[in-house]
Amino acid sequence: MQHRIVVLGAGYTGATAAGRLAKRLHREDVTITLVNPEPDFVERVRLHQLATGQDLKSRPFSEMFAGTGVELKLARVTAVDVDRRTVSVTGADGPAELAYDTLVYALGSGWNDQGVPGTAVHVDQVASRPGARRLRDRLAALEAGKPVVVVGGGLTGLEAATEIAEARPDLKISLAAHGALGDWLSAKGRAHLRKVTYRLGIEVHEHAAVTAVAADNVTIADGRTVPAAVTVWTTGFAVHPIAQNTTLEVTERGQIVVDTTMRSVSHPDVYAVGDAALALGPQDKPLRMSCASGVPMAWQAADAIVARLAGTKVPHVSIRYFQQCISLGRRQGLIQFVTADDRAVDRALTGRMAALYKELICKGAAWGVANPTVGLPSRRRRVVRQETQDRRAEATA
Repeated sequence: MQHRIVVLGAGYTGATAAGRLAKRLHREDVTITLVNPEPDFVERVRLHQLATGQDLKSRPFSEMFAGTGVELKLARVTAVDVDRRTVSVTGADGPAELAYDTLVYALGSGWNDQGVPGTAVHVDQVASRPGARRLRDRLAALEAGKPVVVVGGGLTGLEAATEIAEARPDLKISLAAHGALGDWLSAKGRAHLRKVTYRLGIEVHEHAAVTAVAADNVTIADGRTVPAAVTVWTTGFAVHPIAQNTTLEVTERGQIVVDTTMRSVSHPDVYAVGDAALALGPQDKPLRMSCASGVPMAWQAADAIVARLAGTKVPHVSIRYFQQCISLGRRQGLIQFVTADDRAVDRALTGRMAALYKELICKGAAWGVANPTVGLPSRRRRVVRQETQDRRAEATA
């Protein structure tokens, strides 16, 4: 009797969790099914590069998981029944249902319109590959001198605005930030950010919450309008809605509430990782939605699942932050060093070295998805089969 593990979503967190589980458990004991609508890995942290016409390396899952025993199910998740332990999916062959003994929920997040009028019709986004491709086509079609407005002054907005400005210096790029530019950064970080945006010719609108979007402009809370042939929306992320339609305990935002091992507090056979989960870090602060949070969450979840199936001590590893890495085009970057709970300290790396540093981080993140057990013992754990039998009996009782 094999223990059935189903992983939903093959972004950084889901793919990492699946690979780590496969390399730490015997294939005779478990089946691992990875459900994803696309056959290749999407480097989400590079989608602003894709939007400006850069080619990204292809990373097929068939190569990444070759020989691991991970089965890729190309399908979209349509529902999860955590009481029956089933997942409903729709693929090329139509609808199907997958049963599981352990579920890893890693469906992630998408762009968040924040309820602003006009966003559903008039904005582009870089939170997904289809969105980045659409933006790429729209930018390529723009004539010189046309205005582009990036809404949102967080990491995604900064990277999108600077990437577009560097790639298309003939366009008029504006950035609308809700607060002051880089207000969470150190003094050194803020100064460098201002210098780079100035050199790239980006017009920065600070304390400029956007209240409406039209086909050719955006409206700011103080009543001003800013011309926009293209509006790029980067005001945060919204989690995938499926968890809210289950009996899982979720937050108002729809994130699954988990313990320190990424296990659902309401359903012990469900683990949630990445943007889909509410997990607490240092000082009991929620981990932010990011690759920097999601990958160690996936490690923790996979290791906890292995330990519980093998009947060994469950490891608890504190997830902390070290830096925030921001690319500012291909030639400039900003590495803001932070405390364990993600607050900026005085130290920051800037300029060309920071750009190279960020590039190494991005390459390392993608490499880590395909090599999820580096630094761990290579010995695979055997599953205590009685636990699987007990779960099956409970499900059919």
